[in-house]
Amino acid sequence: MARLRVEKLQEAIKQEISKILLHDIKDPRIKFVTVTGVELTDDISQAKVYVSLYGSDKQQEEAWQGLNKAVGYMRTEIAKRIRLRFAPVLIFTKDTSMEYSAHIEELLRKIKQEETPHE
Repeated sequence: MARLRVEKLQEAIKQEISKILLHDIKDPRIKFVTVTGVELTDDISQAKVYVSLYGSDKQQEEAWQGLNKAVGYMRTEIAKRIRLRFAPVLIFTKDTSMEYSAHIEELLRKIKQEETPHE
């Protein structure tokens, strides 16, 4: 029963952070940021928020700084919107799964090219 509640909260937090980033945060550095997942601890004290950052390396670094600056505001908003007595500490983590996926795709493409007989 408790695990189901944690999973529902994870999804709710993911949706709310996405809404906050889209509509409420006015920081111009935070562009092209996507929330890809949230992992809550069983006691709901910490939430690891996975984000994908897009753009150049400079834009990604600026977005990362903007996210970490807005973490307090987002934590307060989550507590209000989801009506939690204690809001979890938000820990942002860069989600590199898209980059990894692109890298694997590139490797597979190269292998396929090498296997194709050249006539």
